[in-house]
Amino acid sequence: MNSRRQFLTQSGLLSLVPLTSAVGASSAQAAETEKSDGARETHPIVLSTYSLWRFQNPDLRDIDKCIDIADEYGFDGVELLLYQIEQNDLLSHSKLMSYKRHALRLGLPLVGLSTHQGFVTPDRDRRKQNIDRTIAQLEIAYKLGIPVMRVNTGTWGTSGSFDELMKNRGIEKPLGGYTDEDAFPWVIEAFEACLPTAEKCGIVMALENHWGLGLTPEGILRIVNAIDSPWLQITTDTGNFLDDPYDRLEKIAPQTVFVQAKTYYGGGQWYSLDLDYPRIASILQKHNYRGFISLEFEGKEDYRTAIPKSLELLRGAFRRVRV
Repeated sequence: MNSRRQFLTQSGLLSLVPLTSAVGASSAQAAETEKSDGARETHPIVLSTYSLWRFQNPDLRDIDKCIDIADEYGFDGVELLLYQIEQNDLLSHSKLMSYKRHALRLGLPLVGLSTHQGFVTPDRDRRKQNIDRTIAQLEIAYKLGIPVMRVNTGTWGTSGSFDELMKNRGIEKPLGGYTDEDAFPWVIEAFEACLPTAEKCGIVMALENHWGLGLTPEGILRIVNAIDSPWLQITTDTGNFLDDPYDRLEKIAPQTVFVQAKTYYGGGQWYSLDLDYPRIASILQKHNYRGFISLEFEGKEDYRTAIPKSLELLRGAFRRVRV
C-alpha cells in the first residue's frame, strides 16, 4: 500500500476521497471517452459586424461596440466588414491595432474580413485600381491577424442601384457590346495578380457566391478552378442562392473555407428566405467543413432580440453530425 493510501486508510479519510482518486482515474476516463471523443460538438459561431450596421444604422457602425455586442451575446468570434471602418481609422495603424487588442481582451478572435472589389469592367485601369485595393485589403487582414478574406467579382454596374439589382434577383445586363464570357478572363487575371500577396500574408481569399459572376455555382467554380490555388477558395453565403439553394450550396461546399449564414427575423430588407439550417449543416458536414459560421442578420427585427435568436438557431443546427 503506498504511503498516501496508508495515511488515508488510517485516518479514516479514504471514504471521503472522490471515486476517481480512490479507485483510479481509468473508469472515469472510460466514461468520459464514451460520452465524447474529444472533437468539437459545434462549429464556432461568429458575428459579422454587418449584422449590426448594414449600411444604415450609424449608432452601430463603431467596431468596438460591435465587438462588445458579440461578447455580450456569447459569440465565438467576430467577422469585420471592412467598408464599415471609417477611412481615417483605416489609415491609422494604431486604431486598427486597437480593434485587435479589444478583441483579445474579450477572448474573441477576429476571424474574417469582408471586402468589396470590382473586376467586371473592360477598363484595364479600373481593374488595376481594384487589384491594388484588394492587395491593400489583404495587408490589412494580415495586420489584424485575420486568416480569411471575403472577396467578390464585382458587377457590371448597369443596375443603377443595389435596390434595383435586388429587385431583379441579382441578375444584371452586361455593358453594351460585352457578355459575361468577356468578363471571366478579367476576373481570373485580377485574382491571379493578388495571389502572391495572399500567400505572402497567409490570407485565404474566399470568393463569395455573391452577385456578378458569382451569381451561380458554375460561375464561382469556373473562377476558382481556373486559378487552382489554395489561396483562393469559396465563402458560402447561405442566402445568396435565391432559387434551389440546397443543390447549389452542395456544389460549392467542397471548396468552402468560410460560411456566412443569413437570418431574416422581422422580414428581410430586400427579400426573405425560409432556410433549412439543419439541412445546410448536413450538406457542409458531408463535405467535411469544420470551420466558422458567421451570422449575417438581414431582417427588420430589433437586433437585441433577433441576434440572440439567430445565434440559438445556428448553434442548434450546426452541431457535429456523428456518423
